[in-house]
Amino acid sequence: MNPGPVRLPGLGFGLGLRPPHYEALLGRPLEAEDRRWSRPRVDWLEIISENHLRAGGRPAAWLEALRADYPMAMHGVSLSIGGTDPLDLDYLDDLRQLADRLEVAWVSDHLCWTGVDGIKLHDLLPLPLTGATLQHVAERVARVQDRLQRRLVLENVSSYLRCGQDQYGEHEFLAALATRADCLLLLDLNNIVVSSHHGGIRPGDYLQAMPVDRVQQFHLAGQVAGQSVKIDTHDGAVSAPVWELYVQALQRFGPISTLLERDARIPPLAELVQELDQARRIAARADAAQRPGA
Repeated sequence: MNPGPVRLPGLGFGLGLRPPHYEALLGRPLEAEDRRWSRPRVDWLEIISENHLRAGGRPAAWLEALRADYPMAMHGVSLSIGGTDPLDLDYLDDLRQLADRLEVAWVSDHLCWTGVDGIKLHDLLPLPLTGATLQHVAERVARVQDRLQRRLVLENVSSYLRCGQDQYGEHEFLAALATRADCLLLLDLNNIVVSSHHGGIRPGDYLQAMPVDRVQQFHLAGQVAGQSVKIDTHDGAVSAPVWELYVQALQRFGPISTLLERDARIPPLAELVQELDQARRIAARADAAQRPGA
């Protein structure tokens, strides 16, 4: 299939949609007819796909109300694109139906495996980075894209150990897969910082390996950093190393759609909007610095 131009139009600066923020994002209770306050400075929302598949009732009503105000993208956690179990065609059909109904900008998931022999491990597990794995994943991506009738956007996961069979660095594998599978990339900058720390590569070198026209989206998130280990937690503010890498990413890829994630210890929406505004300011400075005569 050929789902169209490589990079899709950008959406600006968004947040991962989480239930504590439904009312604040909508600007009113669900049942109220009139908005009570101005819309927050959020350009778009990313939903967790699995939370809304075949959902009805009040969750579906919230989603429909919010999508009237915000462009949306879907982000999955159970595709298991690197797994050895057969692809779940019913799940893919549900994804496509939801994507079509919500008219989402794109559908993303993680470059990982999540289970084996029908057992779901509920984790995003890294792959052995070999030529055989590359061929296996590329073939599965092609089947997924044919089923969804759109390009898949794949995110790099956090890794803490290297497989002894690895033939590629993580950055090399990701770049090769994007080209071979004709898919797009979601670069989680926090995950790059975490994986680079444990894998012995500089985060900037990771970015330099990525094909510019394949990068569709950035994720910004928090981490816990110890003396020897960094752990991807998504439960706190974006760290200084991630902000520094964001500057480098903007310099290389330009104004890519940027999303702030928070999955635990979720603060009030206003606090996240302030952090999102920091991303806006950094992006504006990067854009100004690249203009002629700057």
